[in-house]
Amino acid sequence: MHPLHTNLKSMTNDKEDWFPPLEKVLEDITLEQAVWKPADGTMNSIWELVCHLLFYGKRLLMRFLGETANEPQAEDNGSTFRLPIETFQNWKETKQEHEDLYRQIPGERSLVLELKSLAMHDAYHFGQIVFLSKMQGAAWAAKRSF
Repeated sequence: MHPLHTNLKSMTNDKEDWFPPLEKVLEDITLEQAVWKPADGTMNSIWELVCHLLFYGKRLLMRFLGETANEPQAEDNGSTFRLPIETFQNWKETKQEHEDLYRQIPGERSLVLELKSLAMHDAYHFGQIVFLSKMQGAAWAAKRSF
């Protein structure tokens, strides 16, 4: 695995740093928690946020690989939050797809600007996911490692 990919994945997805790792937060999120939204309707659900992250991650990967014909399409940014049919199996598959996406990023060329932009984008939405899980009393360790 390329060192840049390892560092980005560790910074955002599977190792605790400034915030809990998303991989660990999503691991135990139930279907009910994944589709839950605050009553005021001002935020997307955890699952909608994961779909949004997947859209832009897949699009970047396809562009990097030169496979633009296979990149995901959306009418607008709002449609990138759209969910598949809300079943436990589809939630499980979405989580697996997100995990797989981070393992597939090749790393032989310099993608500094695009990766920096994607990392900032992902960190913003990771924070929303952690916040929503905290609002539901889930996925937040009582004792942190630092």
